[in-house]
Amino acid sequence: MQFLFDCDCTQEMNKSTNIIAVNRNQIVRLYSRFLSLDKKGQGFLEREDLMNVPELAVNPLGDRIVDAFFTLAGDELESEKRLNFRQFVRVLAFFQPIDRSKKNSLNGRTDKLKFAFIMYDLNKNGYITREEFKVILNSMVGANITTDQLDKIADRTIEEADVDHDGRISFDEFCKAMEKTDIEEKMSIRFLN
Repeated sequence: MQFLFDCDCTQEMNKSTNIIAVNRNQIVRLYSRFLSLDKKGQGFLEREDLMNVPELAVNPLGDRIVDAFFTLAGDELESEKRLNFRQFVRVLAFFQPIDRSKKNSLNGRTDKLKFAFIMYDLNKNGYITREEFKVILNSMVGANITTDQLDKIADRTIEEADVDHDGRISFDEFCKAMEKTDIEEKMSIRFLN
C-alpha cells in the first residue's frame, strides 16, 4: 500500500472516496489506523475487526453501525464480508462535517440520513417496519422500559412518520421525520484533523 502516499494518489483517493480534505498525512494516519484494526494482516477488515473498536463494542447500536459500514462500502461482491482500505476510507467520509461547497461528497445531509436509515432497515428492503424499529429501540434502551412501553413508542413513531399510512417508513418519510434533527452535527467526527 506504499503507493497511497504519493501526491497523485492522494488526489485519486479524494476523487474516488469524495473525502473533503484528505492530504498525504491524513491518508498515512488513516492507513495506520486501518492496519491496526487488521489484526490478521490480510489487507482488509472483517466485521469482528470493527467490533473490536472500543467505541463500537460498547455502543448499543455498534452492530448496526458496522452493518451499515459493510452495506455502504460499495457494489463489490465482497463488500458484505470485508472492507479494503479504499472502502474503509469511503465509509468514514460519511462522518466528516458537511462542506456545503462540495456537491458530490458522501457527507451531505441526505447521505448521512441514508447511513442512519440503513441502520434501522434490518432486512434491507428499503423500509423500516414497526418490528425493525422495536429491535433497534430495544437495543438502545434494553431493560429500562417495559414491553408495553416499547410497543407504544414504536406505534407512535410509525404513526407519526408513516405519511402514506402503509405501516412502514420509507426513506423519504424518514427524511421528513428527521427534518428538525441536526444530523450533520450528530453524524460528524473530526477524525482527520
